[in-house]
Amino acid sequence: MSVLPTRFAQVILCFAGLFCQRTWQHAQLLLMGAVLVPGARTVASVLRVLGLAGEAHFVNFHRVLSRAVWSPRVAARVLLGMLVRAFVPDGPIVLGIDDTIERRRGTHIAARGIYRDPVRSSRSHFVKVGGLRWLSVMLLAPIAWAHRVWALPVLTALAPSERHDRQHGRRHKALTDHGRQLLRQIARWLPDRELVMVADSSFSALEFLSALAPRMSCITRLRLDARLFAPPPPRKPGRPGRPALKGERLPTLASKLINARTRWQRVLVPAWYGLTARPIEVVSGCAVWQHPGLPVVPLRWVLIRDPLGRFDPQALLCTNQGMTALQIVAFFVRRWQLEVTFEEARRHLGLETQRQWSALAIARTTPILLGLFSLVTLLANTLVRNGSLPMRQAAWYTKTIPTFSDALAAVRAHWWRAIGLATSRRERDIIKVPRSVFRRLHEAACYAA
Repeated sequence: MSVLPTRFAQVILCFAGLFCQRTWQHAQLLLMGAVLVPGARTVASVLRVLGLAGEAHFVNFHRVLSRAVWSPRVAARVLLGMLVRAFVPDGPIVLGIDDTIERRRGTHIAARGIYRDPVRSSRSHFVKVGGLRWLSVMLLAPIAWAHRVWALPVLTALAPSERHDRQHGRRHKALTDHGRQLLRQIARWLPDRELVMVADSSFSALEFLSALAPRMSCITRLRLDARLFAPPPPRKPGRPGRPALKGERLPTLASKLINARTRWQRVLVPAWYGLTARPIEVVSGCAVWQHPGLPVVPLRWVLIRDPLGRFDPQALLCTNQGMTALQIVAFFVRRWQLEVTFEEARRHLGLETQRQWSALAIARTTPILLGLFSLVTLLANTLVRNGSLPMRQAAWYTKTIPTFSDALAAVRAHWWRAIGLATSRRERDIIKVPRSVFRRLHEAACYAA
């Protein structure tokens, strides 16, 4: 039977309390197989890499996803606690939120919808794609041994299509409604920590920002033609009526951009969408964003332009008016790591290769695969020695900074060694491999694609 390495036990056994004893035995094997198997992440491929191709009761492994009673939300809370303790023990916790489309077909995929493909579309070209829309909240944490910020998925939820909700007689929730619920849930899990949320323009909505502003600092894009007003003037003593919510109407940010009197400040943003520092020019100020019939949101706006002329001017907003322009930009550029995580999950963790048809299994499998990204990072963190992680090198290939593929390879190598790769006492170059382990390695190597 499969072995749980001692270094990994302190991480994996934290999830044991979520399952009954019998389900935990199957869930633990599924987790191990999902890490070791290359290619598609189906239950069948996981059983093969575990050496359980002849298991007569294979249906019990499918039932862990489709029928067993356990809470993915509780699992997300356990995962978040471990990530915070390992990578963000103090200081502000930065959360990123974004959606992705999982391309799925079939009559059993009931929540499927037709959406705009953000990867293949451009400003002049619109591409539609059919699949499931997932909304994921990720912890944007600095990984010391990776020398950069990684986006670690924590809580992922399915956002069903409008057609699916209409057919089932449910009120359709917008993407911002789902996002508000997920972020409020995380805020309840971290009541004593300072939270910062970064998102793209999809979440630049007054109702969304107004609901979250009392608990966390929200940073997102701002339209250049947004209706901005001066902060409300102080109320005069003894004046009846409600206090004013806004002051005089301010010029739009688009007009400030072309105004010759605008005083720009040059700042150096560390790790600008990568590892290098980047000079930009900014101008900032406090205002109130208001639209008729919607909540009023006080904010700090930041207008950005590139002195090198490589990107178009853009504007950001932050609901925390005490934050500086440089802090707002530095937090916002971390958001790009969310796209990196989605791509790494597709390439290395088999996202979009699962084949579950049960509605419950569909709702569980994709969040598990995204959560596996964070779990592998935690397991790799236990293998770090002297601040570095083992990486593959060659005469023609030199790598100094590890990526997720290196973390996954290190975790796999340690797990295979724990299973049964023993060195001969007489010949150090000879490794003894049990026949059962050799068959599993043969299966993984020959059917990797």
